[in-house]
This record gives sequence, C-alpha cells and structure tokens, in this order.
Amino acid sequence: MEITVSKFELLQELSATQGVVERKTTIPILSNYLFEAGSDRLSLTATDLDLSLRTACSAKVKKEGSCTLPARKLHDYVKLLPEADISIKLLENHWVSIRCGRSHTKMVGMARANFPTLPAFPVNGVVKIPAQVLRTMIARTSFAIANEESRYTLNAALMVLKPESITMVATDGHRLAHVERSGQNFDGVSGEMKTLIPKKAMDELRSLVDASDVETIDFAKDESTLFFRIGPRLLTSRQLTGQFPNYEAVLPKDNNKSIALHGEELAAAISRVAQFADERSRAVRLKLEKGELKLSASSTETGESEDSLETDYNGDSLTIGFNAQYISDFLRIAGQGDVRLELKDPQSAGQLRPVENEDYNYRYIVMPMRI
Repeated sequence: MEITVSKFELLQELSATQGVVERKTTIPILSNYLFEAGSDRLSLTATDLDLSLRTACSAKVKKEGSCTLPARKLHDYVKLLPEADISIKLLENHWVSIRCGRSHTKMVGMARANFPTLPAFPVNGVVKIPAQVLRTMIARTSFAIANEESRYTLNAALMVLKPESITMVATDGHRLAHVERSGQNFDGVSGEMKTLIPKKAMDELRSLVDASDVETIDFAKDESTLFFRIGPRLLTSRQLTGQFPNYEAVLPKDNNKSIALHGEELAAAISRVAQFADERSRAVRLKLEKGELKLSASSTETGESEDSLETDYNGDSLTIGFNAQYISDFLRIAGQGDVRLELKDPQSAGQLRPVENEDYNYRYIVMPMRI
C-alpha cells in the first residue's frame, strides 16, 4: 500500500473516529485503525467490537492495499504535522512509513488479518430519519440512561418508529425522559419498529451529526447490528437484546396540581438549595402552597437552606421530595424557557415539561423520594 493524502482531510476522519477506538483493551488490534486504499479513496475503520465507525477521505493511491496503525498515537502525531500532504507507505513486517514535509516517522502496525470483519450495510429496509430530529431526541433523553451494567436493557434508549411519528424513551428506573415528534413521514415503516440504541452509539451519533451537514441519516438493522449512515460515515452498533420496561405504564395520567415556572429561576434555586442536601440522596423538598413554591434541603454535616419562587398556584398544599440532580439535568436540557411542573400527591411521580411545546412532545418523569 502506498498513498498520499491531505493532512486536513485525514485529521478530520481520524478525529471523527476517536470516540470509537478502544482505549483499555485486552485485544491489541482494537487499539488500531484499519486503513484500506483503493480507487482514489482511503477508507478508515475503528471498532471496539460493540461499536464501529467506517469513514473515508480522498487520496492519491499509488499502490492499493491495507494496513493497521495505532489509533491514538497516529491521531496525536498527525495533529502535530504541518499543513501539507502526507505520504503513507506499508513496509515489511507491518511497519508503516509516514512522511510529511521534512518529517519522517515509522510506526509499528499489526497484521491486517487480525482486524475483525464488520457487517455490510443492508440492501433492504433502510429508513431515512431527519438528522436534526434524531440529534434533538438524543439530547433530550440520553442523560436519563442508566449507567449500571447489571440492568443492561436500561443502558440504551428505546426508539419507536411509526409511519408518521418517532419517539425516544430513556430511563434508569428513577426517572424517565420521553420525547415524541409527529408529522414525520417514514417510508418503509409499517406498524411499529422498536429499536434499543446503546448509550455509546447515541453519543457517537450526536457528535457525528454535529460534525456534518447531512439532512437525513440512513438507518437499517439486521438480526444483530444497527446501521446509521451519516453522509460518507457509517456507524454500526451491536444490538441489545432484551425487553425495555413498559414505560407507558409509568407516564402520569392525572397529575392535577400544575404550576408554570421560569426554568432559569428554578435551576438557580435548586442549585443553591442542593448545596445543603444530603450528599448521598441529593434530596430537596418542594412545598407547593398558594402563590409560592418553597424549596429546601438540610443535612447534619452542612446545615440547611430554603428558597422560594412565586407561582400562580391556588390549590391545596403539597410537600414532595426529589433528587436535585435529576431536576437540574432536565432544566439544563430544556433551556431557558418556562417549564411546567405537574404533581398529584407526595407518593406519585412528578412530571416536568417545557411550556412552549414547539414541535416535540417532551416530558420528563421523576420518582419522588421519602424526605
């Protein structure tokens, strides 16, 4: 293999794949990129076996072929090279020569045969999803995904495609983020198409959409793999098997105590009061009374704090406890507009939603805490 490639283009693709490269691995080849050169293109592949990203850039190919190179070291080195063309040539014993301007480096690669083979993009059953819609839905749900390995079906979000709508749901068992967008048109989807998307795949999707100006993402899946094509880049993820919880049973039906609050003011008050919450439970007390919402927290180590916000509430008084972090997470995503807090009683889940409903039906359900 012998090629010449622009530093700018190569670095762009190396940077795009960094999130996929396995850092701590017992399988050394997974710390490497696979380079494949042919017909004026250099294809790059990175994988950690669960997630893989294939991308490409234009290149002058003198001699077709393939090699593998240490991913982190190559990325860090190319970043430091001058803005010029880079020549890459495969030598004997998997060594690779890299020349740029007056710089010349030889890196130790590994046998191409050791690199895992990856599944090919399916020919049939491809669904086009608007890129910005998917990005918005990921942003509004991924923070609620569980981090515990033991409940692995909760380490993913559920995406539900119907012919005219898309829904995404994530939960860690203590809170649930649910966002739906109607008025879409998904050709090739009949009935309901449910897919569990692992958190790492969602994070990568989001950064790939941010780094691209594509309008739609091609989505497909087979028995074991999910495929997302974002322009010239192809992200594949191992499918999680198992049953996502019945989230519809959790969505509150009759939360009849409702108040509108300014998101920024609520976030600031929660942050102040939470400084004095118990470090383990992070519990803050919300007391809803006529005309105001009182927020308070206390712990034996740090003391106690109280804050209050003016409201237009005129119903019966109600006191409920929530994890301050869970409320703050939602407010950070919901932006600076007004939010609606909907409650039923101290034992039932509370619901938060943005007041300006734009094009998304977005709601966030939080389980109460004993206080």
